[in-house]
Amino acid sequence: MDMYQNPYMGLSGVTPEELGFLQQATAELSENQRKYFYMSYTSKRKSPQDMLIFCIVGLCVVPGLQRFIVGQIGMGLLYLFTVGLCFIGSIVDLVNHKDLAMEYNKKMAFESHQIAKMSN
Repeated sequence: MDMYQNPYMGLSGVTPEELGFLQQATAELSENQRKYFYMSYTSKRKSPQDMLIFCIVGLCVVPGLQRFIVGQIGMGLLYLFTVGLCFIGSIVDLVNHKDLAMEYNKKMAFESHQIAKMSN
């Protein structure tokens, strides 16, 4: 596939599932709206590798950092005050870092889609 036709192929750590929902989200958008969506989404997106780093730092240094990064402030505070739910929650997040990234990216794709639709 040509990078010009599918710019999402160049994203770090992109999965087939993520590509699918991005293509589905942008199918009804005009060319200008797609460009706006791409700029908005790529600025907010977290790669699975980034999430892995946040989870490791959350396990070793600042419990709950990964939850704060994805906007789950309540869970972040719970992890912070319970030392990552006695490290168990932090370890679970470390194992499931790809799912955390995917959930956050889907939320950001929806938000970017809404913004792009209003742009024109």
